[in-house]
Amino acid sequence: MTANQPPICDYEGSDYQTSFWDQGGREYEDRVEAIALSRLLPNQGQLLLEIGAGAGRNTPRYRGFERIVLLDYSRTQLEQAQERLGNDERAIFVAADAYRLPFVPGLFDAATMIRTLHHMADAPRALEQVRQVLHPGAVFILEFASKTHLKSIFRYAIRRQSWSPFSPEPVEFAELNFDFHPKTVQKWLDENKFRVERILTVSHFRLGIFKRLLPTGLLVQLDSLAQLTGNFWQLTPSVFVRSRAYGETPTTEPGLFFRCPECFHFPLEETSQAMICPTCTRRWPLEDGIYDFRV
Repeated sequence: MTANQPPICDYEGSDYQTSFWDQGGREYEDRVEAIALSRLLPNQGQLLLEIGAGAGRNTPRYRGFERIVLLDYSRTQLEQAQERLGNDERAIFVAADAYRLPFVPGLFDAATMIRTLHHMADAPRALEQVRQVLHPGAVFILEFASKTHLKSIFRYAIRRQSWSPFSPEPVEFAELNFDFHPKTVQKWLDENKFRVERILTVSHFRLGIFKRLLPTGLLVQLDSLAQLTGNFWQLTPSVFVRSRAYGETPTTEPGLFFRCPECFHFPLEETSQAMICPTCTRRWPLEDGIYDFRV
């Protein structure tokens, strides 16, 4: 880790996709997140950046895009994504740090960050990096864990929780797991030249009692309707925001893609085994279809 580098939540070697999603009883959460994405994503586009792609759970939902860059810090998560997606020629796999994105400025016309911001100790810095690689008018879909959900408010009211859900600062409820106040996230987006267009509240019924008593399909239908209130209040554990990049963005000539995350030079020299920076001489491996830009 370099100087002043925030700590990184690394899922290397984790069976997160299997244990949390496939076998973790979270069909409801997965289905309502798919609905939110379908409502917020553009119908089509050229190049999308999926930050925190993990094992590729959401990647098939970006079917309207010609190319998709799956970015995750964990190489093993990306290997699982390769297995999951098979021969999807649209996919580009990149192991990299979200605080040091290895792409030329203004490259992408869309980006998503789903279930990822809550692992960011320096969320504004991560959002700044996203803005740098999007061109003006690009769409950014952000999901974040909200501290103002009803369960949190209730626990605070009966003094079962020490931190206030109404205060603006993030709360780290477990190591590298953060909840954010919706107003604070919107402030960060504005500071990084993202204009909020739409907000959806998601997972209204993320309680064991609802899952036990009501069919999953009914919960999904109810959540789908309740999502539409997101512009008015955010009282759910998960909030989706669609924003659009605005303002000036440095542009690069067509055909350029990667930049050095160490010294930010581009273009890089490409071989069959690595991307090489001619300025700082760093060598970034390309192995088994995964570009590795981890510092």
